[in-house]
Amino acid sequence: MLKELVVKNRSYRRFHEEVRIERGTLRQLVELARLSSSGANLQSLKYLLSAEPEKNARIFTTLGWAGYLKDWDGPVERERPSAYIVMLFDSAIAKTCFWDHGIAAQSIMLGAVEQGLGGCMFGNVNRDELRRVLDLDERFEILMVLALGKPKEEVRLVPLPPDGDIRYYRDADGMHYVPKRSLEEIILG
Repeated sequence: MLKELVVKNRSYRRFHEEVRIERGTLRQLVELARLSSSGANLQSLKYLLSAEPEKNARIFTTLGWAGYLKDWDGPVERERPSAYIVMLFDSAIAKTCFWDHGIAAQSIMLGAVEQGLGGCMFGNVNRDELRRVLDLDERFEILMVLALGKPKEEVRLVPLPPDGDIRYYRDADGMHYVPKRSLEEIILG
């Protein structure tokens, strides 16, 4: 069951935008993050939730979409995420958040997949602009943005090609492919 969730947990970038995600669902996903491990148990992560179209539109403009797809500026209207979770570090609680945001993000995304949703984790964020549009206090560091929705695309895992190119790509039909290294290549002993 866990392996199936992990395989389905891909970086989806096109969604059925009309399929709304309730705020209660976002709260359930953040609950998974809240229950996850935290370095020194400091629990310094905070979350800003958005399921409102107007706020979603403001967040959308601050994200960098699919760096390997040079001729694609991101999803068009009606294919954009239905919700976002902005993950923040609260510097009033700790000096560092260690690796907590990676653990929390994976917990959220696996929970989303379990509910028939999908998403994409964004580190490529115009943080100054996002801070401005969300009117965030300076004590909060923007760590990442999780875009969520009902996936409108299929993502397939494929073996790494002989030339070792790790870049994801799309075919003429819009199928999204993600090359993965083999187990033999990543286990050293």
